Amino acid sequence: MSIIVMTSTSDPSLLFPDSLPSYCQTHIIRFHILSNKKPFMPVGTAFHERTLALCQSLNYREWSGYYTVSVYEVHHEHEYNAIRNACALIDITPLYKYLVTGKDATKLVNRVITRDINKVTVGQVIYCCWCDEQGKVIDDGTLTRLEENKYRWTAADPSLRWFRQNGLNMDVQIEDISEKTAALALQGPTSGKLLKSVAEAEITNLKYFRMTSGKIAGVPVDISRTGYTGDLGYEIWVPWNDAVKVWDALMDKGKQFDIHAAGMLALDVARVEAGLLLIEVDYTSSKKALIPSQKYSPYELGFAKMVHLEKENFVGKAALERDHKHGVPRQLVGLELDWTEVEARYDKFGLTPAAPSQASRVAVPVYLDEKQVGKATTTTWSPVLKKMIALASIESAHSQLGNKLQMEITIEAMRQNVTAEVVKVPFFSPARKTVVPV
Repeated sequence: MSIIVMTSTSDPSLLFPDSLPSYCQTHIIRFHILSNKKPFMPVGTAFHERTLALCQSLNYREWSGYYTVSVYEVHHEHEYNAIRNACALIDITPLYKYLVTGKDATKLVNRVITRDINKVTVGQVIYCCWCDEQGKVIDDGTLTRLEENKYRWTAADPSLRWFRQNGLNMDVQIEDISEKTAALALQGPTSGKLLKSVAEAEITNLKYFRMTSGKIAGVPVDISRTGYTGDLGYEIWVPWNDAVKVWDALMDKGKQFDIHAAGMLALDVARVEAGLLLIEVDYTSSKKALIPSQKYSPYELGFAKMVHLEKENFVGKAALERDHKHGVPRQLVGLELDWTEVEARYDKFGLTPAAPSQASRVAVPVYLDEKQVGKATTTTWSPVLKKMIALASIESAHSQLGNKLQMEITIEAMRQNVTAEVVKVPFFSPARKTVVPV
């Protein structure tokens, strides 16, 4: 059975009755009855007229209903190198964005997330997750404390209904600003110098996970020292209607800093090197899970530091207290493959291994001897580390650093195992990411 919903809201879950299972909701087609938006097709972001002109490959993907560039050229090598050696401009507008205001805004935020928002000062940004009543992760994102009772909240999945449900009987307003606010990620070693030259804002002393306000090309913007690459970088929050002005100013001034527009393929490699998870790839939202094993506790995803059990009651607290006390069956770890063994396996077939050109989001088994003890969720060749690395979910008993496991690879349709050592994440974390002044 297929269901078509015609809606002008960016959160179709608002239309669903509670009785409709989440796995049905994920198959419902979302589209907007708005100008220039056609049913069943993605639409362009605020930067589309600029990204389309640059996208020689015409290689796009859909992200939350928007056209998103996978790679601008035929290969993402230059875009990845810009992230690690110069600066890259990435359109992250498809993120869901919410503005939370009102006398009880802080109370609502603290009820939903696992971190203690009372420890967060105005102008600070945090990475956080939120759980269902069973303590299983629904989603993760960033929260910026704009004022004492004003927050900008980003999420990968539509979250308006969940936030409003938890805000019942509170003096709080939750506005979906996804279609009012465009966003850019400016990432890479020269991103700070570029911003200092183009932005009317305090960049030099902006600390990691802090935000400031200012102007670029006369357009009011918020700038946060955050990103999804694990490098020096910033995210710029722009009024939708003036977004192109900001893009043009950054690209024009950025020429002297070797700026490149970058797509999702380059970003995927960088975020794995940074040990950053991707929902529906490295873990499944509990709202979309079909079976219990697809649901994850924060303690299974390396989010333990983001769970503050000492704070006031929040959704999932009782279950998380049990997890903290009794432990969890799995752990998110990093794996480093033995490349010498990979070469040896290929040599048996008379082949020379080629480092994979992009990150693989296909889950593959991980073994200890003959027993499967987990799965690698994202695997990539790291150009900066010259290593094959993977994020993996491994049984807790075998997740200690230094443990030697075996990961499956396939050569000529034949399954092979190679040694994969459990290593610390992030795999790559340069000092420039957090250094002040820039």
